[in-house]
Amino acid sequence: MKACVLYSGGKDSSLMGAILQKLGYEVELVTVNFGCYPSWKPAAESASKLGFSHQVFHAENEILENAVDIILKEGYPNHGINNLHQQALILASQKYPVIADGIRRDDRVPKLETSMIQSLEDKKNVQYINLTGFGHKTIDQLSQKFFKIKKELTTIDNNSDYEIEIRYYIDKLRGDGTASSIFPEHQQSRVIGWRENE
Repeated sequence: MKACVLYSGGKDSSLMGAILQKLGYEVELVTVNFGCYPSWKPAAESASKLGFSHQVFHAENEILENAVDIILKEGYPNHGINNLHQQALILASQKYPVIADGIRRDDRVPKLETSMIQSLEDKKNVQYINLTGFGHKTIDQLSQKFFKIKKELTTIDNNSDYEIEIRYYIDKLRGDGTASSIFPEHQQSRVIGWRENE
């Protein structure tokens, strides 16, 4: 059975892909892009290094615009990113019977309420899988065991999280450093291959 993993190139979504593959699913890693900036490229590179099929879903720019409106009104990204992620799941549910992501137990964003998950599964007749049973320490431990990981400051050229297109779009709209105030500088992990002994 085909399974779509919404994919950023990071350790959480990479681990989700590896788990589903071990369980016998035909895994496709999927990065959603809104046409604002080719933020999918780092994820495609990570997927290739791991030997997974990678797809780019080109979504309507209006979804990104709505998320940015929410973020600019609230002054922080959580609800906007959650909205964007929910739309990405709906988009994936139109093509795949199983959809998954790297959301873990202690994530703050994206974060899905149980009622939203049940609604998605019922309305779209899909199975949704995430890493909710895993905490940050466990993900780190498993990722170090299986993957080569590169940690660096997040830039638009080395990351495929939703944040990248959001930042790019805010900078395009405002041009005044607003994006940097909403998304402070931070390090991001990206998977760059399997560990040699695996």
